[in-house]
Amino acid sequence: MFEFGVAPGGKVPIAHSHDAYEETLYGLEGTLTLTVDGGKTNLRPGDVLCIPRGAIHRFDNFSSAITRTLAILTPGLLGPEFFREVAAIMEASAGGPPNPANIAQVMRRHGLTPAP
Repeated sequence: MFEFGVAPGGKVPIAHSHDAYEETLYGLEGTLTLTVDGGKTNLRPGDVLCIPRGAIHRFDNFSSAITRTLAILTPGLLGPEFFREVAAIMEASAGGPPNPANIAQVMRRHGLTPAP
């Protein structure tokens, strides 16, 4: 389980799927737009959405305020090292967009499959 925020205008992560776990999202603050297998859903405070194994998905914040979401992975296979590695790539981008190939490598190493 982890909490994540998405800055206004943020699009994270690149579209992906995971075959080893489900991801259940609970909206805490703001409105996060999720695209799951091509369909769009707005997640608002108190809303819950389960993303099944294998579903291609991504998150976008089209609003002018930060969003906060609680993610629950079942089983809990994604650990803190994934977030540390992604943070290192973001820091190395020096304020510019991160290298998508580097992000994709980290994702694959941690059980996420970038969408084609």
